[in-house]
Amino acid sequence: MEWLTEHVWVVWMSIAAILGVTELLTLDFTLLMLAGGALAGGAAALLFPGLLWVQILAAVVVAVAMLGLLRPTLLRRVRALPGYRSSVDKMVGSPGVALTEVTAATGEVKVSGEVWSAHSLEGSIPAGTEVEVYRIDGAIAIVYPRNIALP
Repeated sequence: MEWLTEHVWVVWMSIAAILGVTELLTLDFTLLMLAGGALAGGAAALLFPGLLWVQILAAVVVAVAMLGLLRPTLLRRVRALPGYRSSVDKMVGSPGVALTEVTAATGEVKVSGEVWSAHSLEGSIPAGTEVEVYRIDGAIAIVYPRNIALP
């Protein structure tokens, strides 16, 4: 325990490493910004080994600054890359199954393991019919039967 109190920077670096690796699962840059804050806490631990409040303050200030300033810029740049498609955009053309009757006004479909509110592109689609996503309108999937060609 004494070793740990003398080497708090190791704890900060471990937290930063765990957050950095976990970021690879989300790819949202949030955990990466928190990892940057943990690195700042580790640097403060090296400079001020006995002052835990300074370490925490450094970690929080850097993490909040990175979340507020750097993350929006990084997200904007990534989304501006050629060929970037959001997860919602990738749903267009995905197959699914109508869980309930889908009409122009109401219905539910299951697409990629997720249940979506749905409207039919035209006509009525019976429950159990294989569908394909035509477009996403907010939180509603606009679908049509897979066995019918689009006009």
